[in-house]
Amino acid sequence: MNTPTRLGGYLAVLALIFGAGTLLGDVLVDAGTVERAESETAGDHDSRGGDHAAKRDAAGDDTATEAMPAGLMISQHGYTLDIAQRTAPAARGVPLRFRIVRPDSAPVTEYDETHGRDLHLIAVRRDMAGFQHVHPVLDDSGTWRTRLDLSHPGPYRIFADFVATGHDMQMTLASELVAVGDYQPRPLPEPDRTAHVDGYEVTLDSGLAAGEGSELTFSVSRDGRPVTDLQPYLAAYGHLVALRDGDLAYLHVHPEGEPGDGTTESGPRIAFHATTPSAGDYRLFLQFRHDDAVHTAEFTVRAGEAATHADDAGEDDAGEGGGHDDH
Repeated sequence: MNTPTRLGGYLAVLALIFGAGTLLGDVLVDAGTVERAESETAGDHDSRGGDHAAKRDAAGDDTATEAMPAGLMISQHGYTLDIAQRTAPAARGVPLRFRIVRPDSAPVTEYDETHGRDLHLIAVRRDMAGFQHVHPVLDDSGTWRTRLDLSHPGPYRIFADFVATGHDMQMTLASELVAVGDYQPRPLPEPDRTAHVDGYEVTLDSGLAAGEGSELTFSVSRDGRPVTDLQPYLAAYGHLVALRDGDLAYLHVHPEGEPGDGTTESGPRIAFHATTPSAGDYRLFLQFRHDDAVHTAEFTVRAGEAATHADDAGEDDAGEGGGHDDH
């Protein structure tokens, strides 16, 4: 190969190397630029996301875990509701035995009093008919005993509401007991702010706000006159149980004031504070004592709608809810 030919070849090779290097340099620069840009964008996003997350945390909107409503579990914090039977005859006066079992598998034998009792037992059919509130008797072995009216066949939810001594948290455990027979569920009564029971008229003067606390105020009258001499019942002038339609979630409801505190009147108004976990229909069971008898007034309330239209209390009235409990 002569000199000009060799020189031409060298020049061609140099051109190829130079071109490749330039192209590679462009690629590296572009990649670096993209990488830095992505890093800066991600940093800005993380910074903004961090600020947003901090705001969410401060507001408690997205990071706080909503507590599960009571009455949906048979066990909680290691404590278990142990009912001796799963089925029972559809009859009155059906005996019921159960225990509350501790985390170490031993039965609980000591309880702290809440609302005047060591334990409250609520029984209600799945369609929220047949409400009963009874107070079983505890023996030395840790077994509770009582009797229930299961004369209407169907599945009953059994709630045990208590505070075990040494465990500060109030718990409501639940299980199911089936009264054998032809179960014919009753439709949920329509929302109504007025209930009639045993000659009394009870009106609900306020509504439920979905997802937050609400004050529920009831007024009791008889023969058109306000009842002002209610008798104490379970350390208050009334006891209220609220259950959510669909899953029978159990709301913890607390009375406002107590007899003898110098400010709480013995009627006609009875006030409670309830926290509603969600929108939807709820069944309220108000118990009050008058003339040495306990009366149970039942209501269907729609959370959200009632709070929004608190001034239109009569518009949604479509029926009456009422009941009676001798316990």
